[in-house]
Amino acid sequence: MKRLFRTAAIAAIGLALAGAASAQSALNDILNSGVLKVGTTGDWNPMTVRDPATNSYKGFDIDIMTELANDLGVEVEFVPTDWKTLVNGVVAGQYHITGSASISPPRMKAAGFSESYISVEIFPFTTAEKAGNFSGYDSINQPGVKVATTLGTTFEKLVREWFPNADIKVVEAPARGYQEVLAGRADVFITSNIEGSTLEEKFGVVRVPEAGPRAPSPIAMLLPQTDQVWINYVNNWVKLKTAKGFFEENKAKWGL
Repeated sequence: MKRLFRTAAIAAIGLALAGAASAQSALNDILNSGVLKVGTTGDWNPMTVRDPATNSYKGFDIDIMTELANDLGVEVEFVPTDWKTLVNGVVAGQYHITGSASISPPRMKAAGFSESYISVEIFPFTTAEKAGNFSGYDSINQPGVKVATTLGTTFEKLVREWFPNADIKVVEAPARGYQEVLAGRADVFITSNIEGSTLEEKFGVVRVPEAGPRAPSPIAMLLPQTDQVWINYVNNWVKLKTAKGFFEENKAKWGL
């Protein structure tokens, strides 16, 4: 009889703990409030682009988060953030999830990630007028060459690793490294093939000659690190949508 009571007690404790964990999950907060809060920077074309006139967003990420909210049966609220505080915002509970971000060890120390649904490669870019000054990565890593990058991004870390001899110019969001190059205040910036293709079409920037792709990186959403209930939901949602072709259709829509 004692053994039976002990077994029942252990089972009851297990259920209580499971219930407590579930109650603390962002998933419960989303369903109870009817709102999915998404942190997004609005400055990564064509992933997330903010229209300052209307304070509205569009892009690959925006479509993903809108679809996630629809499947949850809730509204979506886009919370403005920037790259240097992107992780801090999800850790502090300012939003339940973020748009796309490169999976990296520093971010993994503080936050969780969803399953990846797209990957990127990094290239250096310059203006068409300056392209003849460069050939390969070594030509960039020289004193006097100004390389622009945005504070708090994965690109900033890569720029410091790849071009230690160059003159590195770090700007703070909402400023972007490519804007410094377009304005003539820098010579080179790096970005993903995703954003790079958009900037090539819009501003006429070009890839640095003989500089191939580097740092292939899977992309995923950031979530609270300890919230396994919410992480499990999002991961299974990604798998389901991948199987149904949603991500491939969205890539085609945005030219990715």
